[in-house]
Amino acid sequence: MLQSLRIRNLALLEEVSLDFEAGFTAVTGETGAGKSILLGALSLLAGERADKSVIRQGAPACEVEAALFFADAKTIDGVLAELELPACEDGLLLLKRSLAREKAPKITVNGSLATLAALQRLGEHWIDFHGPSEPRRLLKESCQLDLLDLFGRSGGALADYSAKYRTWRGFVTEREQIARETKLSPEQIDFLRNQLARIATLELSDEAIEALERDFQRMSRSQELIELSAALAGGLTGDEGVQSRMAGLLREARQLESIDPASKPLADRLASAAVELNDLGGEFSALSQQLQFDPEQAEQLTARMNTWLELKRKHGSELSTVLAARDELQRRLEVQGDLEGTLARLQKQIADAERGARKEAQALRQAREKAARELAKVAAKGIVQLGFKKADFQVRVVALAEMGPTGDCGCEFLFSPNVGEAPLPLNRVASSGELARVMLALKTVLADLDGVPLLVFDEVDANVGGEIGRVVGEKMAAIAQSHQVLCVTHLPQVAAQATCHLVVTKDQSKDRAVVTIEPIQASRKARVSELARMLGDSKAKSALAHAEELLGKG
Repeated sequence: MLQSLRIRNLALLEEVSLDFEAGFTAVTGETGAGKSILLGALSLLAGERADKSVIRQGAPACEVEAALFFADAKTIDGVLAELELPACEDGLLLLKRSLAREKAPKITVNGSLATLAALQRLGEHWIDFHGPSEPRRLLKESCQLDLLDLFGRSGGALADYSAKYRTWRGFVTEREQIARETKLSPEQIDFLRNQLARIATLELSDEAIEALERDFQRMSRSQELIELSAALAGGLTGDEGVQSRMAGLLREARQLESIDPASKPLADRLASAAVELNDLGGEFSALSQQLQFDPEQAEQLTARMNTWLELKRKHGSELSTVLAARDELQRRLEVQGDLEGTLARLQKQIADAERGARKEAQALRQAREKAARELAKVAAKGIVQLGFKKADFQVRVVALAEMGPTGDCGCEFLFSPNVGEAPLPLNRVASSGELARVMLALKTVLADLDGVPLLVFDEVDANVGGEIGRVVGEKMAAIAQSHQVLCVTHLPQVAAQATCHLVVTKDQSKDRAVVTIEPIQASRKARVSELARMLGDSKAKSALAHAEELLGKG
């Protein structure tokens, strides 16, 4: 859940620090007061792209930071590990994002620098926005199918089907590719075999290629290397080398030791150095011998290196691309060996895989049909509560002409807001207000299945009021039993049922507009005044009495 939020210099807001509780938080204020600033801050932390126009005028930068608590942080810690970010400490996830006018933007997660993509990935696991455009998603068949599968807990059946479907389509694609390839001529087959034979002259492993390139480099500059190693050997152990002077120096060191025994460690170290220099001279001398390639060895090494360079030019500079090319050459030869037999085997594999996929598709369709009946029944009750006394809501599973990535069936939500009218697809009958209420009814049904802890509703109660507004508030409160809910609302019937209440105000009495956000749940008087304002007049006795009544019920 969201524990705290701090905003600095975002739009018209100078600075605010807010603490949040579990349950239902209502956000209210006059139209245009700046309620969107709060949602904008959360959007920034969820990874939404933004430009510098959101920075408060006159400020060098804007900054948003939040602390989120997870009672069970295993999932979010797993995501953090994949993103190579620090794990949560005591279940606490710390997010911070700043945008500056003159500097690059900065994002930190648990104190470590992060990318916008990482913020977006984390956002999927802690916040879900439901704005004015959200109900329009209901018009998409893909959204309707997703909601049905979520309700029916069909994720496992869908995963089983998807695996079988991918296998089947893989065989079909392979057969189509082979069928497009004409039978190769003997000359073409010989060419492929020669290519494979050339590749076979090399040991294609990271270690072998590294050794080949190193040895070729040595051979290419062998004369220079021989001269350098021989010069080093001579300088260390030659007649006029360092070693020839070490004997005299060592005698003098021992003489010093006989006079001053305390210098013995120095003499011993000099003796060790003499031994080490002698060993080094021998190793440099041996190296100069090793670097002398005989003509046959040099010819073989050059041929192998030329082969490797040719392969890189043809197939790519990475070893993996060369290996992939080798495998493709081998496959083409194997196919040519028995083209008809290969196609026949693939056809059998396709038939077997298709039967497997259709079996899983049938199981998935049956699960969806059962879930459709149950979802229609439960959602219809919620829709009735939201003011459609005689509405009809149905979920129809529709067969597809062919199997696709999501099965052999689709899903269609049908709705009739009035008695006596046949239910039709949502996009043919539902107004924006009706869509909003249908979506809210479905969200209430699906809330317990949604693993995202924070749900943000932005004016989903638009186009409703009166008694229906009270029901909308009850739905929000019900969802808040299993989620933290933040709802921007203009309905006092909704706001009255919140356990926490934030009021957004905009002051334009001075030279510059200033937005403030203030929690008022601790003051009943402040809440009554705000609810009365939402009812029409914060000073009218009737509005104040109604607000008292609403708050008492809330």
